[in-house]
Amino acid sequence: MPNTETYTQFFQTVRNSIENKTFAKLTLAKTIGQPELQNIYIRTAVEDGVLKLSVTHKIYKEGLQEIEKIVDLDQLEAEAIPYINNPFMSVLLFTTEADITMKLNKKRVASITEQPPTFKNADAVLLDFYNSK
Repeated sequence: MPNTETYTQFFQTVRNSIENKTFAKLTLAKTIGQPELQNIYIRTAVEDGVLKLSVTHKIYKEGLQEIEKIVDLDQLEAEAIPYINNPFMSVLLFTTEADITMKLNKKRVASITEQPPTFKNADAVLLDFYNSK
């Protein structure tokens, strides 16, 4: 897989943003064609006092449906990577420091770009979790 290094770098940035309390949201977007699965949103969640991830699949099939599941932090790549390249062409990490985008071009080569942040505040669940410790 030619994009392994880029994927590793990107997901390490995601983990760092969670540890540094700057993580706002992770979004898989820009689908190929018209699949039923339109977006995947990943936010933080707390279950039994443990910080986890909420993975929400937005599906348009006879109206909008949302399927949410809670997974451990170490399952981030396993949850996201199978959807990269099929059907999603970009993954956007929103932090309070920057918006970091990993895109696949037409040749399916991944690249990472950075832009000024969209979000001023980190994920409220993440901040509450760290502030309660």
